[in-house]
Amino acid sequence: MTVTATGASRAAHAFKQRFGRMPDLVASAPGRVNLIGEHTDYNGGDVLPIAISDRTYVAAMRSTLGKTRARSLGAGAEAIIDARTPEKTGDWWDYLSGVMWAFARRGIELPQLDFVIASGVPMGAGLSSSAALEVASAAAINALIGESFSALQLAEIAHEAEREFVGVACGVMDQFTSALAREGCALLIHCDTREIEHVPFGDRVLILDSGVRRDLRSSAFNERQRECTMALNWMRATGEQVPSLALAEPDIFRRVPFGEPLGSRVRHVIEEQGRVAEAVAALRATEHLPGALLNASHESLRTLYECSTPELDWLVTAAQEQPGVTGARLTGAGWGGCVIAVGDDEDALRKAADVIAPWYTRQFELECEAWTTKAGGGIQVERV
Repeated sequence: MTVTATGASRAAHAFKQRFGRMPDLVASAPGRVNLIGEHTDYNGGDVLPIAISDRTYVAAMRSTLGKTRARSLGAGAEAIIDARTPEKTGDWWDYLSGVMWAFARRGIELPQLDFVIASGVPMGAGLSSSAALEVASAAAINALIGESFSALQLAEIAHEAEREFVGVACGVMDQFTSALAREGCALLIHCDTREIEHVPFGDRVLILDSGVRRDLRSSAFNERQRECTMALNWMRATGEQVPSLALAEPDIFRRVPFGEPLGSRVRHVIEEQGRVAEAVAALRATEHLPGALLNASHESLRTLYECSTPELDWLVTAAQEQPGVTGARLTGAGWGGCVIAVGDDEDALRKAADVIAPWYTRQFELECEAWTTKAGGGIQVERV
């Protein structure tokens, strides 16, 4: 799945083929999988993702024309954008336009630019392909125009682009991981304060792509966020002094009559926050993630948050039944996308993938791509 070390050269040569010259630079940023802490980020809680080896590469140069042009090797139509006044179109380049819009909001008048994007992060798989594109684009623009935004500031620009320009009510996890991840570590993000900690993570992770694609703009993602906001407002209206949903005490249910489905949403968020704390403690002690936490997380996502699908449930169950696999769950919000699994060692995970992938195809007539990854690093910029 990975556009390997040749990813930068692939993007650069595609740029030359399209625009007749080599780019000035190629910036890249990774996708991510979230180990634990699903739907806690926009609820003011903690998340524990890793960057994966699959990356998005953005080759870029100042344009010789009075417009910005962008071509994605994995998408169809080429984008024509005014970098000074980008407009939302509903197409793939809204993520790039949103980044330019976020730069403009900071008083920076951008020149027109040319881009070619080559990505190894599957779109719609819950591996944060949009954040990888946003962060890589922000890093490319930052380097091209000679600004000195930090990786954290670029993550904030990318998050602003997706939340306020594209219109996905996401938390900061995806963009922060893509920009700030460190090789060999999980990234503990305290989403209420935006503080981060790097936690050693020595395992490999199996990724099982269900082949079921979803777009958070059209899924129930925004509906879940509205439900969580309603629950938080209801808690405060009853006199509870809580900074966020994720930080509410577990005994809140004795005092607040939520009703359904809000009660189930709240229970998932609070209990998932506790699972993140358990995972971090385990990693600090052993660098290994207890699979039981993944199993409990998936069951909660399936029954309380209702964001799973039959395909994801099938993959989780199949993975849990394989020798040497200790835990599995959906990752990346749900409603399609991917499942992750952890186990005794990489060999056990690869053997599990060899069994599960063809079995899944026979069951659902969908291809299941499966691969393992270790914790990778964040932003990279290479001069050509």
